[in-house]
Amino acid sequence: MIDVKSRTGKYSYIPVIVGPTASGKSDLAMRIAEETGGEIVSCDSMQIYRGLDIGTAKPTAADQERVRHHMIDIADPDQKYSVSDFVRDASAEINSILDDGKLPVLCGGTGQYISAMVKGYEFGDSNTESDNTELLWERFRSEGIDGIYSELEKIDPEAAQKIHPNNTRRVIRAYSVYLDTGITFTEKNRTSVVSGAQYPFKMFQIGWERSLLYDRINLRVDKMIEMGLVEEAQWLLANYEQKGATALQAIGYKELFPYLKGEISLDRAIYDIKLNSRHYAKRQLTWFRYMSGINIVTPENDIMEFII
Repeated sequence: MIDVKSRTGKYSYIPVIVGPTASGKSDLAMRIAEETGGEIVSCDSMQIYRGLDIGTAKPTAADQERVRHHMIDIADPDQKYSVSDFVRDASAEINSILDDGKLPVLCGGTGQYISAMVKGYEFGDSNTESDNTELLWERFRSEGIDGIYSELEKIDPEAAQKIHPNNTRRVIRAYSVYLDTGITFTEKNRTSVVSGAQYPFKMFQIGWERSLLYDRINLRVDKMIEMGLVEEAQWLLANYEQKGATALQAIGYKELFPYLKGEISLDRAIYDIKLNSRHYAKRQLTWFRYMSGINIVTPENDIMEFII
């Protein structure tokens, strides 16, 4: 395990700020980074995409002036980006920050990213697409996802249960792994190497009463609409709908597409964003509840004593 103190001269642990959407993770990470002179590494699977700023609650230009951020705006919305890609790229950023004698501050709500980094997963494959993947994408473009998903349910029901059929990229990825290797996606994940964390991490989550968290989510959605979320969704739809982009499934965008196509009212779309965001927060809370070693704090807690 890398000795953080020998690299930073002061801090023994790398803080990881986790939790559900709208819980105040970014504000807490900003405060820690400013107090330590550190830099933030985003662990958010949608903030990696260029152009998706409002709907992903990406740090503003002013925030990025105050504190340097990493792992945002590194891919186009139609680019495929896996958990193994994240572990590889985020590890490189963490090492670079440590090489500068600064403290990395990880922050995000994507449970798969956090788990893979903290547990130290090693993935045996690259993100290179096989011929089978290309064939599945061709099938999808000509006949849709239903047939492909039905076949996945038969060969790997456990994976199919965990992957929503609308998540086209993951359905195709899971099926192509089986076609390439003869091993199901579920079995492949079970046999991924858990080598242990490269770094001494310490995780923190801001605790909220569920009703207060949901109020925060609703207010944030209203603010996003005021900031121009509808226009951002229009840009995404116009430029990437035909490409089957992963980002099309992001909460905050997919609910607005029916409105932009004249199928529902804006009020209904906003209602759906709030509802789906609350459901997503519930899933995030469940994910992190089953991760050991998370320290629950309040926004006012001084967590520096845990890091030093």
